[in-house]
Amino acid sequence: MTGEMIAGIFGLLAILIVARSVRTVSQGYEYTVERFGRYTRTLSPGLHLIVPIVDQIGAKINMMEAVFDVPSQDVITKDNAAVTVDGIVFYQVLDAAKAAYEVANLSNAILNLTMTNIRTVMGSMDLDELLSHREKINARLLTVVDEATSPWGTKVTRIEIKDIKPPRDLIDSMGRQMKAERDKRALILEAEGERQASILAAEGDRQARILKGEGMKQSMILEAEGRRESAQRDAEARERLAQAEAKATTDVSVAINKGSVQAINYFVAQKYVEALHAFANSPNQKMLLMPMEVSSVIGSIAGIAEVAKEAFSSQKQEATPSSKKPRSSVPSLGESA
Repeated sequence: MTGEMIAGIFGLLAILIVARSVRTVSQGYEYTVERFGRYTRTLSPGLHLIVPIVDQIGAKINMMEAVFDVPSQDVITKDNAAVTVDGIVFYQVLDAAKAAYEVANLSNAILNLTMTNIRTVMGSMDLDELLSHREKINARLLTVVDEATSPWGTKVTRIEIKDIKPPRDLIDSMGRQMKAERDKRALILEAEGERQASILAAEGDRQARILKGEGMKQSMILEAEGRRESAQRDAEARERLAQAEAKATTDVSVAINKGSVQAINYFVAQKYVEALHAFANSPNQKMLLMPMEVSSVIGSIAGIAEVAKEAFSSQKQEATPSSKKPRSSVPSLGESA
């Protein structure tokens, strides 16, 4: 009976020893192993065996990226303005042994270091620069804090300033200043708009004047060309008329020399008609009186017809001299009268 109890005890001890020698590390964590209180190695995620009783699990380090808030704190800027600032920090442990044994309470150490550097960095800047260069503040804080936490086996990936709150009276002053600045810009933009409008109006007026002048110039050129062409045509018409009159006068003169009475009647009738035309077209003429004998004029016009007939007859006789007899001239109305 005693032997069975001893065997049971040894079996239980064996189970306990095996249970304590097997360690499972979850994903995202690393365990440190201590032998008699001294760090020996780091267990990565997975199943591991350690020497029971001799080796012990020291620290369980979270290797995932962690984040914590930086509480609000008062900061005095370079120009003595008091502002309230808070932020947020992202960091990740890269070396579990350093994070476990180089610093106590890693997150609290990073928090205090960050708050201290926030006061240092923002205290070296003016309020306007503080409010307008938040990215610059974040970059400077990240550089300083990351460099300071590197010996702890951590990597600070990002530091963001969430809010910067100036005091109430300063906010009111800033609001008035902003309103004045916006009013100023509005006035400047309005004046600039009026200036541009005036420039555009003047430019439009100038272009209109230029186009109008070009139009008048083209119109005058076309009108002058029209007058020139009309004058040329009038000159040609007068030249042809003069040639026709000269030829008619020559023909009449030849006819008169040959003793043709119709030619004389034609000449006299032509002068009658020209005199009546000039008298009728005079500018002060309101009424035309004809104190002459109309029959004489008609007779003269009939003489013109006779001249034409003789001319046509002579042409026909020249064309067929043996087939037709010469026609007797028709007495003019002037002669019958």
